[in-house]
Amino acid sequence: MQRRKFSREYKLEAVKLVKERGVAVAQAARDLDVHENVLRKWIREHGSDPVQSFPGHGQMKPEQLEIERLRREVAKLKAERDILKKAAAYFARDAI
Repeated sequence: MQRRKFSREYKLEAVKLVKERGVAVAQAARDLDVHENVLRKWIREHGSDPVQSFPGHGQMKPEQLEIERLRREVAKLKAERDILKKAAAYFARDAI
């Protein structure tokens, strides 16, 4: 069984159905043929950040992009540090 994918617009309409029209989450989930927990998760995501909610497949929120960039930078700096440690140990060994 394949995992179903829903577009951003579909999720926004589902959230709007519950929030603006006052339809119960359980009823809306049955009508939309999604699990109730999935719909609750969509509502929670939309409530925490309505503008950036549901960014789409392969797209990240700006905060996530920054975290990923910083992780790459940390990895690069660690590699440079390790190279310098090895070089310092090599030259210290020759000096003795």
